[in-house]
Amino acid sequence: MAVKIRLKRIGKKKKPFYRVVVADSRFPRDGRFIEEIGYYNPLKDPAEIELDMEKVNNWIKNGAQPTDTVKFIIKKYEKDGQDVEAVVNLKEE
Repeated sequence: MAVKIRLKRIGKKKKPFYRVVVADSRFPRDGRFIEEIGYYNPLKDPAEIELDMEKVNNWIKNGAQPTDTVKFIIKKYEKDGQDVEAVVNLKEE
């Protein structure tokens, strides 16, 4: 089973809002998921990001692969200093 950390869109048309979820890669984008680990609101300035870094680190250690967008969101979340203690080792591909 290939597990991905990816975005699930829940916003209306022209008003995107995303949840960061852990899901099997075979499931549809807005379909079934294993666990919700945060959210991302790109409409706010600056973008509003909330992540449970403990769960993110745990899933990455267990082999879950974040999508490119989620990698960017995690790095931005760490850079903003919202969670200084959590360090995610993301392998550059």
